[in-house]
Amino acid sequence: MNQDPPEKSVRTLRIGEQIRHILSEVLQRGDVHDDVLAAHLISVTEVRMSPDLRHATVFVKPLLGKDEETVLKALRTNTAFFQREVAARVKMKYAAKLKFLADDSFDEGTHIEQLLRAPKVAQDLAAGKDEA
Repeated sequence: MNQDPPEKSVRTLRIGEQIRHILSEVLQRGDVHDDVLAAHLISVTEVRMSPDLRHATVFVKPLLGKDEETVLKALRTNTAFFQREVAARVKMKYAAKLKFLADDSFDEGTHIEQLLRAPKVAQDLAAGKDEA
């Protein structure tokens, strides 16, 4: 029986969200015995699953973007611990391999906002309203 792609998409989104909650909880409780991770507040902003659910890309952002590279290194060092925690709590055929990346979406949003507020762009936007 062939599944529709939207069904698979909903499943990958659901599993990704479960993993995001688990990782957030583990980081919040301080279950990882790592001084760098204990010293930072880290947001798990998104988890994207591969279609076969074997790989999870975890997007994280330390509070205020502080020490981002150091935090990423600490997360990557403790990947095996995180994978065991996820495997124990999410009932799947295979334990997902986790890959930690910095979430740059906030930086991109800030950059776009700055561009839109630039005098030249604001002038063009105002001119467009006058013509409408």
